[in-house]
Amino acid sequence: MKYTLGAYAASPNHSTWDAALETAFYNELKKLLNLKGLEHPFLGRLHQYDDDWFLANIDPQWDYVFTCIPGIMNALGQNPLFGIASDDEAGRQAALDFMQRACAAIGKLNTHLGRQAVTAIQIQTAPARHKASSSAAALMASLKTMLQWDWHGARIVIEHCDAYVPQHLPSKGFLALQDELDVLTALNATLPQAKQLGMVINWGRSVFETRHVDGALQHIQMAQQAGLLCGLMFSGVSDQDSEYGAWRDSHQPPQQSALVRHGEPGSWLTEQAMQQCLAACNAAELLVLGAKIGIRPHSADISSRLGYIRDTLAILDRYFSQQHN
Repeated sequence: MKYTLGAYAASPNHSTWDAALETAFYNELKKLLNLKGLEHPFLGRLHQYDDDWFLANIDPQWDYVFTCIPGIMNALGQNPLFGIASDDEAGRQAALDFMQRACAAIGKLNTHLGRQAVTAIQIQTAPARHKASSSAAALMASLKTMLQWDWHGARIVIEHCDAYVPQHLPSKGFLALQDELDVLTALNATLPQAKQLGMVINWGRSVFETRHVDGALQHIQMAQQAGLLCGLMFSGVSDQDSEYGAWRDSHQPPQQSALVRHGEPGSWLTEQAMQQCLAACNAAELLVLGAKIGIRPHSADISSRLGYIRDTLAILDRYFSQQHN
């Protein structure tokens, strides 16, 4: 098995841009034999800093899953009404303009590689409901518009982020999972197989929302019962105040153990929890399967970063090797 890696969260360039440092990081990523490709952050253009650098340094064999969450969070910092589920028409149109730029960036990457390299685009149902009004109806309208565009073969999927719940301060605070599933179900009834929409569950974001270690498992089961589960990304979270912060969407690595040397002691993302989620779905058939982990301290060297990445992907390898034995 090969996996999708949200490598940007583990990059040594966490707040600045050093092209030589990123090149060294990418050169190490290219050595990972179980890497299918990258979950690639979209912030308004193909690469946040330098499209030409990106095209020159990627492995031409990698596949890509675009994720819009970094760009969406930047936009929300400027305009809390921004989002494809926004009930504010100007905010919704601004989000559609952003998505159209993502669509063009997918075309640019595919053209450069001479193939359909981008398999999916993960969209998120902003705005934050504790700051602006959003609805399933607005999401439906936005998706109907987006489905008219040529996505160059990439499937549109919703990545569920923590929904707004009154019990605690949200990280994202977007639409409830059931609302998202209802919209996808209604639209899929009108779409051909090639255009069917799907749902990606991010382990850490679902656990952040539910405050329960089984929260991601529950969300996987809900998406699966709706016939919509098409992806699972592992990213940790914790209630402990470490360098990653308590209850923060900081992409904690899996919990440290005898098998996971490069791990975070307080992380709720254990190997057992990952195995339970993989066993709850037909993991090998998912369109998107992988991990996104952040590294602390921010000053960690590239060798240490690759240790965390290898140990995280090795958990997935162990699960699939057990299935075949």
